[in-house]
Amino acid sequence: MAESFVQRRLRKGRVTLFKKAGCPYCGNAVEILKQHSFAHKCLKVVDITQSEDVQEYLQQETGRSTVPYVFSEKRCIGGLADLQSMRSDRPGILQQIGALR
Repeated sequence: MAESFVQRRLRKGRVTLFKKAGCPYCGNAVEILKQHSFAHKCLKVVDITQSEDVQEYLQQETGRSTVPYVFSEKRCIGGLADLQSMRSDRPGILQQIGALR
C-alpha cells in the first residue's frame, strides 16, 4: 500500500516532496523549490505526517531516515541539505526534466 501511494505521486517532469507538518526542514525545502517557476502540476508536495508506513517505505527505498524526501521524477535527490548544496544546478535539473515554465 505504501509503495503504490508513493509511486502514484512520482511522475515524469515532476518534482515531488514528501514532508511532515511542522518540520522546519520540510518548510525550508518547500520554500526553496517555490523560488522556481514550476509549470502547472510539476511540483507536488505530499504530507505524510499521519502515514508511518509511507515514511518507513521511503526510508527503506532511499536509505534516508529523515524528511523531507525530494524526488526529481522517480529519482530521490535527497533532502533539504541536498537542495541547498545543488543551488546552482537546480535550475538546469528542473529545466532538463521539463518542470519549469
